[in-house]
Formats: sequence, C-alpha cells, structure tokens
Amino acid sequence: MPAQAAGTSQPPSLRELLRSPGYGRLLLVSALVGVPVSLAAFGFVSLEHELQHWVWETLPKEWGHPHAPWWWPLPALALAGLLLAPIVTRMPGRGGHVPVLGLGGPPTLPVEVPSVVLAALAALPLGAVLGPEAPLMAIGSGLALLTVSAAKRAASPVVGPMLGAAGSTAAIATIFGSPLVAVVMMVEAAGLGGAQLTLLLLPCLLASGVGALVFTGFGHWTGLSIGALSLPSVPQARLPDAGDFLWGVPLAVVIAVVLVAGQTVGHRFAGFTAHRTATRTVFCAVLVGVFIAGYALVTGRSPEEAALSGQATLGQLAADPASWSVGALLALVLFKGLAWGVALGSLRGGPIFPAVLLGSALGVAVGGLPGMGVEAGLAVGLAASSAAVTRLPVTSTVLATALLGEQAADSMPLLIVSAVVAFLTATFVHRVAAPDHSVA
Repeated sequence: MPAQAAGTSQPPSLRELLRSPGYGRLLLVSALVGVPVSLAAFGFVSLEHELQHWVWETLPKEWGHPHAPWWWPLPALALAGLLLAPIVTRMPGRGGHVPVLGLGGPPTLPVEVPSVVLAALAALPLGAVLGPEAPLMAIGSGLALLTVSAAKRAASPVVGPMLGAAGSTAAIATIFGSPLVAVVMMVEAAGLGGAQLTLLLLPCLLASGVGALVFTGFGHWTGLSIGALSLPSVPQARLPDAGDFLWGVPLAVVIAVVLVAGQTVGHRFAGFTAHRTATRTVFCAVLVGVFIAGYALVTGRSPEEAALSGQATLGQLAADPASWSVGALLALVLFKGLAWGVALGSLRGGPIFPAVLLGSALGVAVGGLPGMGVEAGLAVGLAASSAAVTRLPVTSTVLATALLGEQAADSMPLLIVSAVVAFLTATFVHRVAAPDHSVA
C-alpha cells in the first residue's frame, strides 16, 4: 500500500489506497481464503457437535440412562481437564488465549492452530461451559496467515492483522447465524473510522460472504449440524410499552452486573492457573463439573442444560419458556454462571454463547412480572447479555435482531435501549470491580 510521501502532511486518500496493487492482492486473497477457512471451520464445528451429542446423549442412553445423570459432568470434566493440561502447558499457542481476555488480541499464528483445535475439542464437547466462537476465530486467523509468508508479514505490518481478521470473520460468519453479525463485530471491535474502516471492512465482507456459501452448501449436502446460535421458534412479540421499559432497563442492569461478576471470577481463576498450570487446570475443570452436577441435583433436570455452550438450551428456552419454572431458571443462572466464571479463567473456548443463555434465562424468569412479558424479557436478555460480555452494543443489537428474526422489528426499541444500558453498566462496574484489567 502506498506510504505517505516524505515532507507531506496529507495521508493517502481512500481512492489511492483502494487502487494500490498491494490492497488489490489482499482483497483477492481474502476472497479466495474464505473457502478453505470455512471448510476447516465447518469440519471443526461439525466434529465438535457430533462429539458433544455422543458424550451427552448417545453414551448415557447406551449405559441405560434416559438422559445424562446428575453425576455425569464429574468424570466428563475431569477428563477434559486431564486432556487440556498438557495442551495449555506444552504446545505452541497453549490452546489459545484464556477466554476471560475476550475475543481480541494479535492474529493466531499457523503454528498455534493445532493446539487451539485440540484444546477446543478436549474441552467443549465434555462440558466446558464455553462457546466455539473464540477457537473458530483463532483457526480462521491462523489458516488465513498461511497464505502469506512471515517475511511478507514483517515487510508490511498491516497485512497480517487485516488478513487474520478476514480469516476470523470467515470462520465465524455462520456460527452467529449471519455473516453480517461477524462483520459488524469486527468493525466495532477494531474501533476504526474513515479510510481505515473501509480497508478492514472489504476483506472481511469478501471472506465471510464467500465462506457462508460453504456452510450452507456443506450443511445441506452432508446433513451435519453445526450447532449455530439460532432460535428456530420465539414467543410472539408485541410493540413494547412503558411496562416493558420500566422492567427492562433495571433487568439490563442486573444482567450486566451478573455477567461482569462472572468475568471477575474468571480473572481470579486466570491468576490462579498462571502457576502450577497443569494441576490447577484439572482442578478447575472438576470444579466446573461440580457446579453443573449441582444444577442437575437441585432441579432434577438434565446436566446438559448447564453444560456446553448453550445454543441448544437457548433454542429450547425460547421455543417453550413455559416448560421452565422460575426456580429452574434461577438455578441455571446461579450454577451455570459459577461454572462459566471458573471456565473463563482456566479452560479454553469462547465467552459469548453461554453469556447469551444466562441473560436470556434471567429475562424469561422475570417475564411474568406485572406489565412485563416473556417475549420482552427474552429480547432484553439477548441484547443486554451480549453487550455486557463483549462491550460491543451495535454488534449485540444486530445479533439479537438476527436471533429474533421476524419478531425483531417490534422489539427493536427495547433491544437498542437494553444493549446501551448493559454496555454502560458493564463498563462502569468492570472498572470499579477490576480496574487493573483491560476491557475484554
């Protein structure tokens, strides 16, 4: 890309940057890389989903249980810890960054991808209470960087981050239910504007748009489910009224406080596992299993609802909220929230999917309050939880809109207000509770 001429004060215009040969090649590589990256991502999420189904549904039935018994998470998470310990202590990349640090950070190098894949497959299917989004982004980034040599990345420092962002976007384009959600997330997280924003946006759009075709086609041809975050059925929405906002605003505040509390727990356990990492990783995995088993014991429901990332449970909750008692929803928030907090600081995976379930469960739990409705509580939960955990209110609104589908138009004012309130609350509470930690 053209550099600013010596002795001049004017940076290159957007037109000059777009016409530069280097950027043209970057766009071409981004479009081409979308296919192999998305193929790899499709294979990863399909395998993860099949392993998850085998561990939590097929295997218990083969052992004579209608569903996983309450004690099932204990050996499952102990095994996850034992498998994860050597990966996070010995392999390049250490299985990816600790989830409580968020989704950002430098691009994942190709040499680090194997440890990310192995760590995710060791933790997620066995009930690590984390999502697949962070490993997918790391896989996409590392595979995209394979197309550019280390020498070229060093010669042009902007190429690595931009190509890594394009690969990450392609990898997570469909796991969020829409390529648009992934692109908006990248744009908002980058915090850029003007020409820089356009330069980042175009490779991400190309890579994610092309990559989405891979997920659509292979999902149809193979019949494999990727467990994307989606709501096949949601309560019938209505235009929000004063009661929805009177309850919705404090609900968004509560959701933000709960999720920041979980992140604070995660930071404490990240410090705890920084030393004697192998032993303490196994301990934390078992502790996660204890919390999940506690949920099953207290509620008499399947521990699978509290384990895993939450995509399936979120769909069940939205489709039939009446099948959940308020006590069961609050128990889910308590036990899964504690497990999520521990996992954030010790295991490997993404922080967003479980947080969305926690916020939605709180929203549905208060849906019976006078003047409030389940549909409004669910809308607040979706938008507020995502905004609180990512600190990206625009992305959170777009994600909630994509999840609610046709019902989103009527809920849009409530979604926007909830996302903004949760973002402001989480930002303030986070700085008060953990001023020494950077915002995820």
